[in-house]
Amino acid sequence: MRVLVTGGTGFLGSHSVARILAAGHEVRLLVRAPTRVVPALGPLGVDPAAVDVARGDVTDAAAVALAMRGCDAVLHAASVYSFDTREHTRMRAVNVRGTEVVLDAARDAGADPIVYVSSFAALLPSAEDPITTDSPVGAPRETYMATKAAAELVARRRQDAGEPVVITYPLATLGPHDPHLGDQTSRIRNALRGLMPMWPSGGFPIGDVRDVAGLHAAVLRPGQGPRRYFAPGSYVSTRELVQTLRRVTGRALPAIHLPARAMLPVGALTGLTQRIVPAHIPAEYGAIYTCLVGRAVDTSATAALLGPHHHPLETTMLDTVRWLHRAGHITDRLAGSAATQEQPERRHG
Repeated sequence: MRVLVTGGTGFLGSHSVARILAAGHEVRLLVRAPTRVVPALGPLGVDPAAVDVARGDVTDAAAVALAMRGCDAVLHAASVYSFDTREHTRMRAVNVRGTEVVLDAARDAGADPIVYVSSFAALLPSAEDPITTDSPVGAPRETYMATKAAAELVARRRQDAGEPVVITYPLATLGPHDPHLGDQTSRIRNALRGLMPMWPSGGFPIGDVRDVAGLHAAVLRPGQGPRRYFAPGSYVSTRELVQTLRRVTGRALPAIHLPARAMLPVGALTGLTQRIVPAHIPAEYGAIYTCLVGRAVDTSATAALLGPHHHPLETTMLDTVRWLHRAGHITDRLAGSAATQEQPERRHG
């Protein structure tokens, strides 16, 4: 089938495009900047000639409808993922309005399936532990998470109407080849650079980008109706995350762990300051809040679809650090022992 992919030059999107092509499908990309296609897909071994490129924005209904012509299915992965307060206006437009536009165009074109890439954060905060795909949509006190919750409601209304919408929930995602050095990858880089000596208590579920891509390729089956799947992964405390970084780099990485609730006012102040400071400040309210309300997720439905195997945390973290080093984002010293390990990036499942 021919699949329209939005967000295909991003972290999740580019890896998903590679897996979708490997599964034998054709891909058309809807992109704002065609010059980003080669840098995003080339490192993944994708020949740019293998994809059809349509220029447009997900908030432009005419451009989306034109890109949909001749496509059988959709993977809507376009999203502004950031806890940076300077991005609030753009994420409201892209994350909510963009989802409405793309899902409407896909429905009108008779696409099946229509895959919407949500986030586990759309279901936070939650009284359930673990969270399931049937858990209610959350009402989070943070803008990015709130926009994903609003977009989740859009997608669930389509499911309730019987449309073949498949919702996937990536976890906090790491792994190699992040075209734009996104929020999670930057957080690991900042930790290695010593910019994050204080960590909030709590934790959140973490997954590998290659497992998310595998899920997106696997759900591209028509005639299955509405479905929901968490991406593979597991809950990780911030202490375990730092300890894993220490193991893969061989570095001490001193860290102080403070109660997440006590750190929230610092994050809120940082958010206000960030609006007038051009340089990015690592202490973000959204990241602290996620650690406070983070929960484990029930991935049993995903395991039934893909099998129980996925990249373990240590493999994901090692491959993330090794890629940061190879791409020139961190020095030999910051990468530690990960810089000298020559084994290929490992894949499970």
